[in-house]
Amino acid sequence: MKKILIIGAGRSAVCLIEYLLRASDTYGFSVTVADSDLTLAKRRVADFSNGKAMSLNILESEQRRDTIKKHDFIISMLPAHLHMEVALDCLTFGKHLATASYVSEGMKKLNDEIKRKNLFFLNECGLDPGIDHASAMKIIDHLHDEGAVIHTFKSYCGGLVAPESNDNPWGYKFSWNPRNVILAGQGVAQYLLNGEMRFIPYNRLFTQTEQVEVDGFGQFDAYANRDSLSYIESYQLQGVQTMLRGTLRNVGYCKAWNVFVKLGLTDDSIVFNGMKGKRFADLLIAFLPEEGLSLKESLRKFMGIEYDSKTEEMLGYLELFGDKVIEIDKGTPAQILQSLLEEKWKLNDHDKDMIVLKHEFGFTKNGKEGKIESSLGLLGKDNDQTAMAQTVGLPLAICVKNFLTNKIKSTGIQIPTTKEIYIPLLAELETFGIRFNEKKEVKE
Repeated sequence: MKKILIIGAGRSAVCLIEYLLRASDTYGFSVTVADSDLTLAKRRVADFSNGKAMSLNILESEQRRDTIKKHDFIISMLPAHLHMEVALDCLTFGKHLATASYVSEGMKKLNDEIKRKNLFFLNECGLDPGIDHASAMKIIDHLHDEGAVIHTFKSYCGGLVAPESNDNPWGYKFSWNPRNVILAGQGVAQYLLNGEMRFIPYNRLFTQTEQVEVDGFGQFDAYANRDSLSYIESYQLQGVQTMLRGTLRNVGYCKAWNVFVKLGLTDDSIVFNGMKGKRFADLLIAFLPEEGLSLKESLRKFMGIEYDSKTEEMLGYLELFGDKVIEIDKGTPAQILQSLLEEKWKLNDHDKDMIVLKHEFGFTKNGKEGKIESSLGLLGKDNDQTAMAQTVGLPLAICVKNFLTNKIKSTGIQIPTTKEIYIPLLAELETFGIRFNEKKEVKE
């Protein structure tokens, strides 16, 4: 019996856990769900006979190693910065590993030893990264097989709130790790545009946006992801002239979020003490250079043309101009902002989330120009079976099952860009209603 260990039972792991528990009867798996919150782990396992829940503190190395040692395949649903500890243990004890996170530089350095030990370390197999890789490579491989030359590739993805549950001016609610949303985009975005390298520093990221339309779902703001260039090699797009991967938000979000960026409220490097009971309005005032003006007047002057009535409405919704008080005593500006947004952007019991993803390809074939648009839109079933949980968890679960049933034979560090991985993955995702719509146009 193959023993699977899932570390982390949070919101994104719901569908992953359920899939593997259901598969356990068919394929003879045993599934252990480990989390620091034993009650949560038990709730995820519920009544499945091949499921076991346990409490695990990932920072207690002896307990972590002892637990990993007893299993065959480890799935880490931990925050990305904790994957390396798990990866090193998997390497030590000869265990396979899967995560939905980006391949870190530290992970890449382990690749030779992973291959020597004939191990399979699957990464970037969630939504973005994950399904975007698989769906893009299906089209890229097909175009290459037809002899087409791809000169443009753009890909955009966003986890948002479903229109029917969109009851705030930001058009956003948390369906995944809030901290990742607060810190999104920090660093320098780099991409390729018409054969030229382009860079956007964090302080300009949310002002240099574009409008993207997704069929059936409307218009969205798009801002560039941190690193698009490394995927030129991963996608076998050497010679491509435009290469851009970006994130989607509802229209107006980026302009309003830029207020927090410009003020410094997304900074995570300095800790403030004695904050509990102070007003959020006073926090904003402390970040503003002007004195003698009202908060709104000072903010308008500080932001200049980057500020409008819609942005002010969005900030007002967060009660930043009133007497709302901070509930945590100690934290970075980013943590203090997160404490507010977790309340205001909470996905309530009756709410549904939404995933939108779009690829744009430009290519030349037989001297003719063509383009392909491939898009995915998915609504969550409820607060538990969210679109985010489905699109993050199911790809991982399907690929783990495929590996353990010998449908995937690759070793080393892998992402879902090979036919061995993405063909059965995309086919099975369609049975869950996760399917892409494609439009192709060739100029005569």
